[in-house]
Amino acid sequence: MTHIKDIHPTQVWEIFDQILRIPRPSNHEEQIREWAVNFGKSLGLETVKDEVGNVIIRKPATPGMENRKGVILQGHLDMVPQKNSDKIHDFSVDPIEAFVDGGWVTANGTTLGADNGIGVASALAVLASENLNHGPLEVLLTATEETGMDGAKGLKPGLLKGEVLINTDSEDEGELYVGCAGGEDVNVQFNFSEEKIPKGYAVFNLNVTGLKGGHSGIDIPLQRGNAIKVFFRIFHAVMKKLDARLIHIDGGSLRNAIPREAFGKIAVNESNAEKLVQLIREMTGVIQSELAFTESGLKVDVIRTDTQEVFMDKTTQQNLTMAVIACPNGVIRMSDSMKGLVETSSNLAIVKSDDSSKTVQVSCLMRSSVDSAKEELGSRIKAVFELAGAQVVLSGNYAGWKPNMDSPILKTMLKVYENKFGRIPEVKAIHAGLECGILGGNYPHWDMISFGPTIRFPHSPDEKVNVETVKRFWEFLTATLENIPEKEVV
Repeated sequence: MTHIKDIHPTQVWEIFDQILRIPRPSNHEEQIREWAVNFGKSLGLETVKDEVGNVIIRKPATPGMENRKGVILQGHLDMVPQKNSDKIHDFSVDPIEAFVDGGWVTANGTTLGADNGIGVASALAVLASENLNHGPLEVLLTATEETGMDGAKGLKPGLLKGEVLINTDSEDEGELYVGCAGGEDVNVQFNFSEEKIPKGYAVFNLNVTGLKGGHSGIDIPLQRGNAIKVFFRIFHAVMKKLDARLIHIDGGSLRNAIPREAFGKIAVNESNAEKLVQLIREMTGVIQSELAFTESGLKVDVIRTDTQEVFMDKTTQQNLTMAVIACPNGVIRMSDSMKGLVETSSNLAIVKSDDSSKTVQVSCLMRSSVDSAKEELGSRIKAVFELAGAQVVLSGNYAGWKPNMDSPILKTMLKVYENKFGRIPEVKAIHAGLECGILGGNYPHWDMISFGPTIRFPHSPDEKVNVETVKRFWEFLTATLENIPEKEVV
């Protein structure tokens, strides 16, 4: 069996192998942050940890390259913690179980963390190398990118000295990204009361599983199923036809991941128990047929379980169900200016009831490269849930990154790639939130670009990174650093 650390280029994979062993889910980055600080200090390099948890490591230029523009290599420390429901794994303690599978590196039932672990590993490999030519370097490793870009938002002006930012968080080798979408969260709360379940009711677990999920920006145009939408589509039918009642709902887990699973408890009068099972089976067949191309693994299980004491009050149940069904989800509009790019989307990410607080929390993440379109979509979603009697708060708004086709680093990297690989890379914008838009707010003079190796299905347990593209990514990165333009003389 090929070990991760033995793959070429070993400079990158050996460091990534170390990263795999360090727990780093969002908001629990203490260990990876300390490791990164020690990594920089072990090389004798100036290493700084700022007050919001970002790590900055500086490496002087190699002899003869002192007059080149300063470069910041940037990635984020955290990873998305997603696992299959049958996988026992504690992301705050357990290492990632990675392995090689037919030219790809993937993980055993969990997210791999190549997003953005490979980018971080490559930046640190540059710092550790003794035979690369480069100008003045800074590595910026940001905190808590996946759940709100906290590190980028909290980075103070003046900390970084470079002029060129190279973000390593894109996921298609051979493509250069010069723009990204902005985003905003929609946070919804329903308050409910409990009603005692009368005698003669049957209780069932209703579980939607087997969906692929994925990154709510990158994978949103693939038209994958949303487990929450599937759950409430089915529940709406049994509620209307058989007066079914909702006891509990637990759908989705992360705001930036398309929901793969939804688990709930429902109740129905014993006289309708068999009809409920039959209706759910019929609807499952219809939905499986609709999603046969994109979601061949979709499963809906209805399993009789122990009786419960209470269910959600009928008014809140109906309002919640109708609002979830009406909530905009998926691709809202494609870009007019860039072919194949999603302009605006919404991910209905989480619906969870909390029996102790008697609340249901609903979370959506909106993305758009057009601020006014994002604002309009937020108004729409807010209206849906407020009409249903819920409290709605929009938060976490972050800016997109406007493309600059005259970017000097873009022109440099286009030439380097063509000279090295014999073709011109594609120039694109991405319908995901890169930190460039936020970082550029505090450092407006930066010339920015993003690129990376090929990663598929980030934010899901199917995440994998292509081995051959990591090699090309590394060769391109090091060749770019050798060809960074000289500083302009004022």
